[in-house]
Amino acid sequence: MPTAHTTVLAEVGRRIVRGDLAEDTVITLDWIGDTYGVSRTVAREVVQVLVSMGLVESRRRTGIRILSRAEWDDYDPAIIRWRLEGDQRLRHLHELAELRAAIEPASAALAASHADADQRSEIVRLAEQMEASGAAGDLQLFLEQDIAFHRLLLRASGNVMFAGLGDVVEGVLRGRTDHDLMPPEPKREARRLHQVVAEAVAGGEAEVARHAMTAILAEVVSDLGHDH
Repeated sequence: MPTAHTTVLAEVGRRIVRGDLAEDTVITLDWIGDTYGVSRTVAREVVQVLVSMGLVESRRRTGIRILSRAEWDDYDPAIIRWRLEGDQRLRHLHELAELRAAIEPASAALAASHADADQRSEIVRLAEQMEASGAAGDLQLFLEQDIAFHRLLLRASGNVMFAGLGDVVEGVLRGRTDHDLMPPEPKREARRLHQVVAEAVAGGEAEVARHAMTAILAEVVSDLGHDH
């Protein structure tokens, strides 16, 4: 059951990201309280989170001001989710896919060099599970396994900056499924490429892992391009 805090945060956050609350608009704690029927304490907590996301600034004398698009924390999972709910969804998915294409092949190559024994066996196990759930057309199970697969590779790279992008990648994968931008059954070729990546990481073959991951993400970018 979502709390008043999370509900109001999502409502106000969405309105800012959609542009309903435009840049330089000033709102107050009382406005949040009256609009959403919550206490001043809840309103204050919501504003603190919006400040941390770069969506607003709060000053004692001037109130709570909506900040420009340039100030937002675009890597925040909630902002990614809210942008994917908007009418610029495909454009944003395209940006996110391009980010993944820049990072994940390098991450897969590093994982082939740096992953520990447990991570190597886990990545192979996840690829096998994805093959089974993908072939069965179980999109929800496939999604959870796909998220775990890509998160594990980012962690196994040994680069904490790459590992920190796990939430971003999860946001993209969930967004594509939630908004019906995935094929009804994960493509056989994509499933096979995930297995190639896993086996290359397990076998320490960095360049094979890099090329296979590049192929996975090139397909994602091109699929989005057709809808773009």
